[in-house]
Amino acid sequence: MGVCVLVLGASGSGKSTSLRNFEPGEVGVLNVLGKPLPFRKRLDTTDHPDYRMCRACITSGKRRAWVVDDAGYLMANENFARVNESGYGKFTDMAHNFQQLVQDATMAPPDTITYLFMHAEADAMGREKPKTVGRMLDEKYCIEGACPIVLDCRVVDGRHVFVAKNDGTNLAKAPMDMLPEVMDNDLRAVDGKIREYWGMAPLAASDKE
Repeated sequence: MGVCVLVLGASGSGKSTSLRNFEPGEVGVLNVLGKPLPFRKRLDTTDHPDYRMCRACITSGKRRAWVVDDAGYLMANENFARVNESGYGKFTDMAHNFQQLVQDATMAPPDTITYLFMHAEADAMGREKPKTVGRMLDEKYCIEGACPIVLDCRVVDGRHVFVAKNDGTNLAKAPMDMLPEVMDNDLRAVDGKIREYWGMAPLAASDKE
């Protein structure tokens, strides 16, 4: 079974920058908006993928690490593409498409870790939640509940960090003794700790595609 990791943060909080220490061949970046990465190193990137392409990549077994950056825009793009449709049915479709993406990430080949980057927002009670389209995913599915690890991207005293501990208002979590409560926003280091903790195969260059 694969592992799905949710990485939450505002724009500019360091989600994409956290990829900087991966080497080409180690990770596949599914770049939903096709934005240039915020560092000079060139990683293996697929620009403007749709759900079908993302799911095919994640389940292919060709890489041990995938990043969907930013997964929330898969929903946003579909919402705008169907803006002229009336009725609740399109929101059900959008929720189902995203749920299938998460499910595929959790059912990916062994040793595969999928990182879903998403923007965060506050609910009516001021608590953190992934930014979604419609209410079905929030009320009927709970994206963070499907992910055993949730990382918060934050800037603390000018330092970009990952937070892995829940403070009652955020969604951060990780298994006991897997990750520090606060660490540099280095996703490659996180990947190594996850693999060590659960005895997963180490990160390796991809096979030829």
